[in-house]
Amino acid sequence: MQNSADSGAAFPGVVLAGGRSSRMGRNKALLQFGPESLVLRATRRLTPQVTSVAINANDRTAELEALGLAMFGDLDDSRSGPLGGILASLRYASLAAWPASHVVTVAIDSPFFPADLVARLSTAIDRPDRIAVAASSGGLHPVFGLWPRSLADDLERWLSGGQSLRLRDWLARHGANEVHFPDHDTRLGRLDPFFNINTRADLAAAQHWLGAIDP
Repeated sequence: MQNSADSGAAFPGVVLAGGRSSRMGRNKALLQFGPESLVLRATRRLTPQVTSVAINANDRTAELEALGLAMFGDLDDSRSGPLGGILASLRYASLAAWPASHVVTVAIDSPFFPADLVARLSTAIDRPDRIAVAASSGGLHPVFGLWPRSLADDLERWLSGGQSLRLRDWLARHGANEVHFPDHDTRLGRLDPFFNINTRADLAAAQHWLGAIDP
């Protein structure tokens, strides 16, 4: 596939930490994971891959503020899930005058996402309005994506018009390209790089995997 972004293309990134974490019972961003919080791990893994990092969070706690990163919430109180966070990210890109055509998003609760996430997603951008999202053996992981800033108005109309809040429905509207990422090989077996932490049991399992792979 011909890539319209040249080999030196670079994008800003956003860590999506705006969810309610209802199944966990507390803000997942601040959960301890090995020697650091989930939000610190996500920002640390994303920072080498992007030009700058910001956090989308609706609960601006002192712990999040202490990271010293740019932070912004969703545009309203509708709590419209990942789509709301993505729209807020695209609007923040304009406010921050980020020059790139796309914005990268990653989820707070997938602590093993690939170190080459952005580089590989960028190869699927064959036109300025193309969306690229990650997939793995565990299926599609659309919160890990490259989002065209040019689609911000379309997404805002979609949300304000009462359309589906399922991220996949909006992706289908725009024909997103999927990029497949292989499992991590570890001494404990194969690990989906987008292993997701939703419960205390998931957190315990992720801690187990952490000891088997590079941090």
